[in-house]
Amino acid sequence: MGIINVNRESFYEGSRRLGAEDVEKAFTKMASEGASIIDIGACSTRPGSTPVTLEQEWEYLEEPLERISQVKSEMFCNGQEVPEISIDTFRSEIARRACDILGPIIVNDISAGEDDPEMLETVGDLGLSYIAMHKRGTPDTMQTLTDYPNGVVAEVKRYFEEFAEKADRYGIEDWVLDPGFGFAKTLEQNYELLEGLDELQSLERPILAGVSRKSMIYKLLGITPEESLPATCVLNYRALQKGAAILRVHDVKEAVQTVRLFEKSLNLRG
Repeated sequence: MGIINVNRESFYEGSRRLGAEDVEKAFTKMASEGASIIDIGACSTRPGSTPVTLEQEWEYLEEPLERISQVKSEMFCNGQEVPEISIDTFRSEIARRACDILGPIIVNDISAGEDDPEMLETVGDLGLSYIAMHKRGTPDTMQTLTDYPNGVVAEVKRYFEEFAEKADRYGIEDWVLDPGFGFAKTLEQNYELLEGLDELQSLERPILAGVSRKSMIYKLLGITPEESLPATCVLNYRALQKGAAILRVHDVKEAVQTVRLFEKSLNLRG
């Protein structure tokens, strides 16, 4: 899953794509590099970022999504493989509007429906695929909400056991769990979660790992997000070993290479 951020405040400058033409170029490049899903969002979750209203979010997204709709049609007519589109939003109205332009999408919701009481009903009614992420609080408060008496892995597992019941209630059949690396978790808890990722497989849902260039890398190593690609590839490989089915990344080509190496080693092991 390649990341396109239509927002000036996203933590990694290299993922920022402003305007329809810039987004189209990024989309085309990621598709050519082998992205299966391309995730487009307009709200930064970086601590200290400026809140974005619904209409501002849509202003950022509308024209780029219209351009991508055209590109998808052209790719399909040319016999090219077309990536799925996920919209990184916690607002049900944005999901609806995106569907009006693109048709069926994946909704990638960092709040798992908690920030918009109409989100889960909307996703169920529209029959959309859904990504639910574990977090606590807001971008500015979540770093203090890291007390997990039973351990972070147990907390995340419990959270998704409860979410599974909500998904059933709203008729959401196709959903992915995202354990939320970096969201309301300390550096140590992030690595505990990575090593315990396989424990979430008992939930029988695809697992998304989003560690790309995050602070769990650059703070530990004393580097910047811009210098974090090699270490990202290492952690992505480990996430695959632990059962991740989707890698959410800023660098599609390198992630595809990581997956190919993992699959080769897996095949050799039988």
